Amino acid sequence: MAVPKAKTSKSCRGMRRSHNALKSVSVVEDKTSGELKRPHHVSPDGNYNGRQVTKSKVNK
Repeated sequence: MAVPKAKTSKSCRGMRRSHNALKSVSVVEDKTSGELKRPHHVSPDGNYNGRQVTKSKVNK
């Protein structure tokens, strides 16, 4: 069984965890409605890549 020889310092622990921070979400403007949405996702009104792909889930 692996047992550490010495305590891991706060610095080493922090350097190991430096890549675990949350990334900011990127957004793009929808071509049809002009609202912001995540790239490569269907917009809330059901449009994707400039065409209607699903029924709208937004109450108008």
